[in-house]
Amino acid sequence: MISLNQIMQARDRIFRSIVRTPVVSSDCLSDATGARVFLKLECLQRLNSFKIRGALNKGMLMTPEERSYGIVAASSGNYGAAVSYVAKLLGVPAHIFVPRGTPEVKTQKIRRYGAVLHPEGSEYDEVRSLAILHAKRSGKPFFDPASDEAASAGYGTIGLELLEDIPALDAVIVPVGGGGLITGIASAVRAIRPSIEVIGVQTEACPAMAAALSDNVFYEEYPAKPSICDAVLGGIGWLAYENAKECIDYVVVVPESKVKEAVCELLSRDKVVAEPSGALGVAYLLSSGDRFRGMNVALVISGGNIEFNLMREILNA
Repeated sequence: MISLNQIMQARDRIFRSIVRTPVVSSDCLSDATGARVFLKLECLQRLNSFKIRGALNKGMLMTPEERSYGIVAASSGNYGAAVSYVAKLLGVPAHIFVPRGTPEVKTQKIRRYGAVLHPEGSEYDEVRSLAILHAKRSGKPFFDPASDEAASAGYGTIGLELLEDIPALDAVIVPVGGGGLITGIASAVRAIRPSIEVIGVQTEACPAMAAALSDNVFYEEYPAKPSICDAVLGGIGWLAYENAKECIDYVVVVPESKVKEAVCELLSRDKVVAEPSGALGVAYLLSSGDRFRGMNVALVISGGNIEFNLMREILNA
């Protein structure tokens, strides 16, 4: 696991440059499930995604020599925007590789902060391989959101905030893609309150972490079906996989129809704009029946970068 000391140091390092996002109660979700439901609104973070926490912590640990080379990253969009922002903050060049067809709401943010955008490949795993190859050939550091301790420590600061804002927390439910977010949060939670359940949620279109933990196999690459959850597709990080075996209770898989329902629920009832990947925890909660009745449950709403046309399509479905 990521050590508590690493996470505490990450908080000291990044707190001036991020938003301490609000935790709000959801009366509608509480009434529907019998739980006391809280939403950790990382969709209100800088760049509307949790990713800035990890990218900033990693960037601030770069040596002067590393900064002179610049940064390379692969992303489905949100991490690329975070790395581009951090690179501008540090005054270093950045090259961001994304799949062709990445939502414009995400690529605009990457370009806004001056990074060179490389739209190559059809899916994340392919793009990641191309980015790693570019980093090796150019000598630039590769920023990996799911296999880097500094990134995971940055994400772990969310866990610290949850424990401070919800002292009687019983469970935290987290979207899972590469696995860096949930293992960072779980590392913080396990170090301070080990009795709290930490549950991951994936879309049925790409259940890489769920399959890895079930099969006891590391899936660096994983095939993805067409999905509205573009931010959580592809394989998992090696560090995330190793940490997940220690600190996650379990990972569940939800259908895309439930994800759409969750996006609608958040917008119509709680007035929260969440991208589909960010609403995965809500999708699971709405499917869980009485599983969490009487418990204090936190849902991490990990991002809010959703294109208008997709939101309209989901609302009209």
